[in-house]
Amino acid sequence: MSKADLVDLRSDTVTRPGAGMYQAMTEASVGDDVYGEDETVNRLEAGAAEMLGKEAGLYLSSATQANLAAMLAHNARGEEILLGDKYHVFVSEAGGASALGGIVMHPLATNSDGGLSLEQVLGAIKEDDPHLPVTRTLALENTVHGRVQDPGQHRRLAEAVRERGLRVHLDGARLMNAAVALQQAADDIVAPFDSVMLCLSKGLGAPVGAVLCGSHDFIRRARRLRKQLGGGMRQAGVIAAAGLYALEHNVARLAEDHERARLLAHGLADIDELAVRHYTNMVFIEPAADDLEPLRQHLEPQGVLIGRQKLPLRMVTHLDIDDAGIERAIAAIRSYYRA
Repeated sequence: MSKADLVDLRSDTVTRPGAGMYQAMTEASVGDDVYGEDETVNRLEAGAAEMLGKEAGLYLSSATQANLAAMLAHNARGEEILLGDKYHVFVSEAGGASALGGIVMHPLATNSDGGLSLEQVLGAIKEDDPHLPVTRTLALENTVHGRVQDPGQHRRLAEAVRERGLRVHLDGARLMNAAVALQQAADDIVAPFDSVMLCLSKGLGAPVGAVLCGSHDFIRRARRLRKQLGGGMRQAGVIAAAGLYALEHNVARLAEDHERARLLAHGLADIDELAVRHYTNMVFIEPAADDLEPLRQHLEPQGVLIGRQKLPLRMVTHLDIDDAGIERAIAAIRSYYRA
C-alpha cells in the first residue's frame, strides 16, 4: 500500500507538500541566509512577525530548536522557567534547556484543560534568596494536546508575572488551530507574550521549520543562539517558501481538520469499549490496555495508522486526511470491536 493510500492519524507532522507548495519551493528566490541575503527567508520572517504582531521573526529548522533558542535568549545559566508539567518544552524536548543551557525547569501541575492558575504561578516565583534559582520566565502553550487555552487567562498570567519581572514565552506549535477554533486573530491571542514560536510543519503542512517572533533585541539574541545551536542555514529559501505558502494558504483550512476530528469522534462515540474525547484536530481514544496493540495490528493492514503513545491514544487529523479517510478509519476501528 502506497503512502498516498494510508490514513495516517499518528500526527499532523506526517503531512506532505501539495502541488502548490512544491511549485512555490521550486520557484523560490534564494541567497545565503547567514548573510541575511535569502529573500524568501526574509519574507517569511517579516510576514510571520506581522501576522503575530511582533517586531521581528527568525526562521529555525524546528519548533524544538525555536523553543530552545527562546529559553536560552530569555534565561541565563541557573535561572528558572515556570511551565506546565504536560507542556512540550518540559516533556518532549529532551531537557534541552537544562542540558544545553543550564536552565532550571520548574513544572507546575496543569489542570484538566491544560492550563495553569494565577495562584499556582505566582506561588512558584522564588524569593530573592541565594539558596534559590532566580525565576526568570513563564513558558505557556496553546493548544495543549489539542485543547484551546483561554487567551484571557494567558493575558492575566502574563500581566501578573511581568509585574514581578518575568518574561513570558508561548509555545504556539498549534497556535493557528487555536486561532481558528476561537475565530480570533493570532496577533490578539499572542499580544501578551514577549516571544512566540509558531510551527510550520504540523497542521500548516510545511515539510520543515518554525518561526520565532519577538522584539528586535530578542530576535538579535536568538539569531546568535541559532548559530551556536548549528541552525545557521544557507540557501534556506527553498524550504522557507513552503512556510510562506503554508501561512498564505493553509491557516483557514484548519477548520476542515477540526470538523473531520469531530466526525471521527462522533463515529466512534457509541463503541462501548472506547472512551472518546475530541479537541480541535485531535481525537483521544482509550481502549482497554490489552486491546491497544491488537487494535494497531488490526488497523495497519487496512491502511489506518495510529500512534504508539501510552493511553489515551491520540489520533490527529490534517490536510492529508479527507472525508473518505475518516470514514475508512471509523469503519476499521468499529470492525475490530465487531470481530
